[in-house]
Amino acid sequence: MTIYLDNHSTTRIDPRVLDAMMPWLTEDYGNAGSVTHELGRRAREAVDHARSQMALAIGAEPREVIFTSGATESINLAIIGSAMRPGRANGHLMVGTTDHQAVLDVADHLGRNGRQVTYVDVAPQGTACPGAIDPQMFSDLLQSDTFLVSLLLANNEIGVIHPTAVIANVVCKSGAIVHLDCSQAIGRMPVDVDALGADLASFSGHKFHGPKGVGALYVRRRSKAVRIEPLQYGGGQERGLRSGTLNVAAIVGMGAAAELAVQELAEEVPRVEALRNWLWEHLNNSIEGVSLNGPPLTNSSLRLINNLNVSVSGVDGGSLLATVEASGLAISSGSACASASPRPSHVLRAIGLNDDAARSSLRFGLSRFTTKEDCEKAVERIVDGIKKIRS
Repeated sequence: MTIYLDNHSTTRIDPRVLDAMMPWLTEDYGNAGSVTHELGRRAREAVDHARSQMALAIGAEPREVIFTSGATESINLAIIGSAMRPGRANGHLMVGTTDHQAVLDVADHLGRNGRQVTYVDVAPQGTACPGAIDPQMFSDLLQSDTFLVSLLLANNEIGVIHPTAVIANVVCKSGAIVHLDCSQAIGRMPVDVDALGADLASFSGHKFHGPKGVGALYVRRRSKAVRIEPLQYGGGQERGLRSGTLNVAAIVGMGAAAELAVQELAEEVPRVEALRNWLWEHLNNSIEGVSLNGPPLTNSSLRLINNLNVSVSGVDGGSLLATVEASGLAISSGSACASASPRPSHVLRAIGLNDDAARSSLRFGLSRFTTKEDCEKAVERIVDGIKKIRS
């Protein structure tokens, strides 16, 4: 059986989530927009319940949750939707150099179409918190026409958690809005959009044991109301921001997954963190030339508790991945959205690793389904794979 330690790419759907979804794929097949009959009304009630579950998980109000097809769509809606507001045709936005490719590609697109884009550097390897953004940099780089700052709450490759609340405090004084990519956060750390300073926040259901193909965008409605333009038009669903028939089963699944993530957070965080630390300790003791990429593992406020990223000197990551895959171990060398690219990880290059070190990297992502036996077997298979490559 395959040992799956690639939970930053996607997670196994929780059986309880699947159970919650099944009725909406079979007998309860109504359209949530057709409220003139019982099937449609039940579907609408199910969507409303899932919206409340998602809102509770992130400290929002239900009316502030917009369902989408995933984090990529949420990111596009948040950033491009903000850029399309009147008076922003030549405006300025800021993103981090280690942001997910979905954010970087949107920023590049806007840059090619008249907006000014600033890419904010991160702390290099060898500092107290590699990959972190210095809030002072945002203060220094803000412009009078800055309309949006996008931040990655928790990095999908090296797990660094950015001080978004501090940065947001700086940004909001300028009148700009803050978008957070929270794709990796739910189920791995507490998420409260107010405490984090978010005006907009993107989420993905399949990152916390929900189904693929569903996401959410938080749009602040309290105090400083945030206005964005829709990217698609049609039936006016989701308060006019995301037209299209709602995927009721997937939305129900995302709501159930969010509720479970919050309920089990206190129990799972120490368990998963202990497994992650055990994995690093045994890799470090068993492999010559292995080094940790990203923040230290000793402070869960700096790094996701399920994340581990290492480089193995003199070993090509692609060759090692192929070797361990043959032994039944699923891990990665970086973001799933860029894993087919021959280029080294832009995140690892941004923290100062050279191409060889970046290409020799391995990324591990643990989950609620990861066991001690999984970690033990993973170490064995990686050590055996490195011996084969080095022999």
